[in-house]
Amino acid sequence: MNFKSNKINLLGYDLAHMKAFFSEIGEKPFRAVQVLKWIHQFGAHDFAQMSNVSQTLRQRLSEIAEIKAPEIVAEQKASDGTIKWLMRLDGGNSIETVYIPEDNRGTLCVSSQVGCALDCGFCSTAKQGFNRNLTSAEIIAQLWVANLALNPLAQASSDDSDSTHHGKVQDSKNRVITNVVLMGMGEPLLNFNNVVEAIHLMLEDNAYGLSKRRVTLSTAGVVPALKRLREECDVSLAISLHAPNDEIRDKIVPLNKKYPIKELLAACQHYFSGDTKKKQFTIEYVMLAGVNDSEKNARELAVLLKNMPCKINLIPFNPFPSSDFECSKMHTINRFKDILYKAGYVVVVRKTRGEDIDAACGQLAGKVKDKSRRTGVENK
Repeated sequence: MNFKSNKINLLGYDLAHMKAFFSEIGEKPFRAVQVLKWIHQFGAHDFAQMSNVSQTLRQRLSEIAEIKAPEIVAEQKASDGTIKWLMRLDGGNSIETVYIPEDNRGTLCVSSQVGCALDCGFCSTAKQGFNRNLTSAEIIAQLWVANLALNPLAQASSDDSDSTHHGKVQDSKNRVITNVVLMGMGEPLLNFNNVVEAIHLMLEDNAYGLSKRRVTLSTAGVVPALKRLREECDVSLAISLHAPNDEIRDKIVPLNKKYPIKELLAACQHYFSGDTKKKQFTIEYVMLAGVNDSEKNARELAVLLKNMPCKINLIPFNPFPSSDFECSKMHTINRFKDILYKAGYVVVVRKTRGEDIDAACGQLAGKVKDKSRRTGVENK
């Protein structure tokens, strides 16, 4: 049985929120930085571990606040080194988080909702229905938990207040997790405020210190929220396009009926307008046999994206039970790629990772206790 705590969970507080909290309890702003570092850089899960915080304040914090993360209930490791964690939330729901190791980086794929309301036909998560948005604490906790699981040195020691030992864990040259992608369960822009606060922590120097180019938000195209995102935290962007025209996209990405391709691409151009540092965004295009993979579709996509600052990821469809689609043949994918390449685009065929543990793109399912809900919360 789960009992909901009345204590404030500081795990999801960004610096501004943390400063406001300490101000409310009559403490100096520098306490916010201290506690932020202990939680996110040193992996502290107990205020008693914060040895450079006064004992009086530690006691007070333990009475009114907590550092609470989801529990890992299952871990699977694929033959290619990909790791998938099933994390249990309050209320009986679970989410999935995936770590993808590569030679020069380690990428964590993070969920933003329990299930998903968008109902894209080629996505296993969509078949789970939608239950609720994740809190900022539950989003950032996936990075916090994965960091501890992958690097035990990140664990705080109540006897060691010297940050030199722990600092090695967060040093950019020694990080196990170098990149975060919000490409897990859910549509991030339908959980706007919580996602943004979690991203602030990812970018915060006193927390994880990731650069904007190493945090990528993937969206199916919630246009109003995409426009807001530019003002809040202009991280890297991936657009789940998957079709060269509205006729096809209406069928496989229902959100397109509300925000058609023309509006979506205009919002993408606005996102990058006036900024010379962000060179391009990523177009994600899942390859579905007989649906969107013809040579005509490739040429149409090339025209659609003309003058757009983008690169294109072609994603082999990952089948799942009850799916109505099949993956395009590899020779079809390569022909599609060649047409786009000759049109001047940077095109990559995404390598399928973690397929043997259902951790590949579109396969995350988690456990949604109440699958009846179908409306996400837009711009909240």
